[in-house]
Amino acid sequence: MSQVVGFVGAGRMGEPMVYRLVAAGHRVQVYARREAVRERLRAGGATVVDSIAEAAASADIVITCLFSDDQLVEVVGGPGGVFAAARPDAVVVSHTTGTVTTVTGLAAGNPGGPALLDGPVSGSADDIAAGKLTVLLGGAAAAVARARPVLESYAGTVITTGALGTALSVKLVNNALFAANAQMAGAALELGKRLGIGEERLLEALAVSSGRSYAAGAIGLSGGLVKFEQVAAPFLRKDVAACRAATADLGIDIGRLGPVIDGGPFELG
Repeated sequence: MSQVVGFVGAGRMGEPMVYRLVAAGHRVQVYARREAVRERLRAGGATVVDSIAEAAASADIVITCLFSDDQLVEVVGGPGGVFAAARPDAVVVSHTTGTVTTVTGLAAGNPGGPALLDGPVSGSADDIAAGKLTVLLGGAAAAVARARPVLESYAGTVITTGALGTALSVKLVNNALFAANAQMAGAALELGKRLGIGEERLLEALAVSSGRSYAAGAIGLSGGLVKFEQVAAPFLRKDVAACRAATADLGIDIGRLGPVIDGGPFELG
């Protein structure tokens, strides 16, 4: 069933989400600041609006795809933000990979407003364009049931995880494991270099051998260690910091993953 979808955060990941939503028949009202992006979104069939409040005001589902907790708090909870403008019966989905306390704090501060779901994602912009993204989804069951068909416009897999915040916990564990795997794959390539084996040849062999991993494949697709670090390290640093902050809130640490993350060739501290 077609829905009115408000969208904030049409960046590298968010923009292809908008096009998939439009293609699925939803009316998408999207707020973006950069004129070049606004022009592309209009050409792609979205309704481009001039404020966050306008994007949220008449929407059944509001989706935010933002980089950080600070941005999420400002966009969702700030003056003129999503909670202030959206209908009380709307559902708000956050794709931000941040801390559990941020989303639970936002929800607790707005008990009579729209239902908030944490919906961190796993995958790339290409996965979104192909409709193959993975979305983890936490929150009230009724709100999850309403949001799910909309998210399936660009998600090939939607995994429900339980109460609000649980999807972020799953994603943070996943990200810590991926960071550790990337460090191990990087260390393996460094060892191969010392043994006289080129990166490309070793990655080709690993891809069809028992040492293969998603992380090693990602390094190969990016063009090797140097390019992978340039592209992925900023996001890995953010994700590792978020995982450590989230576990610290609960008085625990990330255990044996920590030394592996800290000891690899990529600077993720």
